[in-house]
Formats: sequence, structure tokens, C-alpha cells
Amino acid sequence: MITTSNEQINQKETSASDKSETTEDRNLDATLRPQNFQEYIGQEKVKKNLGILLEAARARKESIEHILLYGPAGLGKTTLAQIIAKEMGVNIKTTSGPAIERVGDFGSILTNLQDGDILFIDEIHRLNKSIEEILYPAMEDFKLDIIIGKGPSARTIQLDLPHFTLIGATTKLGALSNPLRNRFGATYRLEFYQNDEIKEIIKRSGRILNVPIEDSGLEKIASCSRFTPRVANRLLKRVRDFSQIKKHASIDSVVAKKALDMLDVDSLGLEPADRQIIRTIIEKFSGGPVGITTIAAAVSEEIKTIEDVYEPYLIQIGFLDRTPRGRMVTKEAYRHLELDYSDDDKNRLL
Repeated sequence: MITTSNEQINQKETSASDKSETTEDRNLDATLRPQNFQEYIGQEKVKKNLGILLEAARARKESIEHILLYGPAGLGKTTLAQIIAKEMGVNIKTTSGPAIERVGDFGSILTNLQDGDILFIDEIHRLNKSIEEILYPAMEDFKLDIIIGKGPSARTIQLDLPHFTLIGATTKLGALSNPLRNRFGATYRLEFYQNDEIKEIIKRSGRILNVPIEDSGLEKIASCSRFTPRVANRLLKRVRDFSQIKKHASIDSVVAKKALDMLDVDSLGLEPADRQIIRTIIEKFSGGPVGITTIAAAVSEEIKTIEDVYEPYLIQIGFLDRTPRGRMVTKEAYRHLELDYSDDDKNRLL
């Protein structure tokens, strides 16, 4: 239940990478976003299932069921939500879990929706408990409970809500409570992309940005993109800047490598923070096992940032193992950093 409030939600920039982006970069990101399923490269299984879901809803002339999208950051959850809205021909309102601070604000958002509208909540696992309690009847029965007055004279009224669709996005499916997770009618996991898919994404972005890219340049940027479209587009823009200032006619592997070297991005897409985490575990904790709290303190980084930004890729490429005793660096990471791997290190991994 909520108390009434006329204050509007205060949208926030929630990640460090968002804060550091320029206005030009954000505008470019919007330009590079696919506008329909045909332009959206990869995630074929998710697109196929979503296509059936949307087609069936259109045939019945109903709102689509609530949808939950989960997977690592940068894989296209927000883009998918926007495409779904366009495919259904409805409006979409976008917000994020941390930005919804007061229940009154959220009540105002819900009551201002129209039938069929989509409410997209990014980082939905970060909703506070009071907001989550409002969502249960709103998602299930399209009802909103409001408390009017205070103390003994307080009374409760129930408002009917439009039949909206909630699309939630999260990087941590396990952080959602069971009652909330079970109210979504469809749940889809987005996977890391294949190298060929990343190359197609870079090629498409290059055409939009009017940047000539040779096949060798595509391969070089793709190999450093951490299997993630957001990273691929970010690197492409920085390589484009380098190529423009150095007056190169096109981007090949040599130009791309020089630009990436200036950014301190290595052949596998590891950045200084990634290498610092690996080196810290090796040099200060003998390769592990070591707890995530200790790692965060040692590298002066937030636990959430390590878990959400750096760790998924390091685990994906086999450089980090997550064990019941803590994190451990693998033999492949030693080799990549050109460090000696002893028998003692091998025994710790057994």
C-alpha cells in the first residue's frame, strides 16, 4: 500500500561508465541501437520465442505478458524492450530500480500508463521492498492500493490500473524474490555473443557511423570486445577517433591495434582493471582462493562492480574460478600475463 505523492521520479545515472560518457556518445548509442528484430543481431532463440509471444498477443488483441530479461550487462536487454514496444505499436516508459525511491512516485508512474503500454525497469533486482510489494497486485490484478489520511482516520481505496506490460531487466536473477520472479509470464536469458555476431554488429555500426573498416580491422576489434555489443560499439568509436586524427583512410588490424594499445586494451579485451584484479589475486594471495570482499578491498573497488562488470568475462574466458572457498586464478591467466605457474599453484586448483 502507498501514500499519495505528486513528486515525479528522479532519474539517475547509476553506473560509473554512464557517468563518464559524453552527450555525443549517448546520442550515438541511441543511433546505433537496432530498431527491429531484423536489425537485432544474435540472440536468435530469444528473438524466435519473443516473436511467437508478440504475434499471439496481437492476434488476440491483448497486452503481452510480463517479461523478464536477464544476463550480463551490455547484451541488449534495453534494446530488446524498445523493439518489443515498437513491434506492438505501444508506448514505453523506461526507469531503473535504484531510481524509484518513493512509493508515491511509483504509484504516479503506474496510474499514468495507458492500456497496452510497456513499463521497462532496468536493474529490477535493486527495487526496494516497499516498491516490490506494490508490484505484486499491480502485475497480477492490475490494482493499486492507496492509503488516504493518517492515524485512526486513515482509509484505503483501490484503484484500477490499465492493463500494462512490465518488462524487467536484471544481471542478477537470483537477487529477485520468488514472488516477484514468479509473476513474470516469460523469462529469457541473454547469452554472450559469438565472435562472428560481434563482427556483424561492428560492421553495421561502422556503416551507420560512415567509418570504412576492413575485415582485419573487424576481426581485431571483435576479438577485444568481450563478446558484448556495448563494448564493441564503445571500442569502435574510440578506434574511429584515432583513425580520424591520424588521417587513416580506413581501419585495418594495424590501425585498430595501435588505437587499442593506446586504450590499454589487450588482445583478449582485458583492460587495466581486469589485469589488476588477476595480478592482485596472484601476487598478494598466491593465486587464491580468496573472498570477493578481500579482493575488493585490495583493489579499492566496489564488490558489486567486480561481480557485475569484471568477473563475468574473466570467468567466461577461463581466467577466474569461483569456488566455495573463494576466487582462484587459473593457469590460462598466468600464461596470458606471462607469469610463472608453479606446482603449488596447480595443487591449489585441484
